[in-house]
Amino acid sequence: MHLAHDPTAPAAAQISFDQFLAVDIRAGTVVAAEPYPEARKPSLKLTIDFGPAIGTKRSSAQIASLYDPVTLVGRQVAAVVNFPPRQIGKFMSEVLTLGFPDEQGNVVLFQPDKRVPNGARLF
Repeated sequence: MHLAHDPTAPAAAQISFDQFLAVDIRAGTVVAAEPYPEARKPSLKLTIDFGPAIGTKRSSAQIASLYDPVTLVGRQVAAVVNFPPRQIGKFMSEVLTLGFPDEQGNVVLFQPDKRVPNGARLF
């Protein structure tokens, strides 16, 4: 599936509410972040705590151009937690960390504007 990064692109086709509910988007706190220089695009390896029900998961995120790994620890992010794991080079990414492209196409992380419990589900 190709995701459109063009802010002038029209909205995607309508989906049902049940299709939306099938995508499990949860809040989690970054507990570790490290460079991933082997990735094709500037990326970081994230370890994210989604609370006791889901646990800690890893994600490869193309965010190294805007974020320093040290500043990410303790930050809450949103991620899709019910996609199958995906091999990214030598790294197994277990969740899809969510963000929006800025004017240059760099990924800006999506996060709650107030702290929420780890594992809280987007609705």
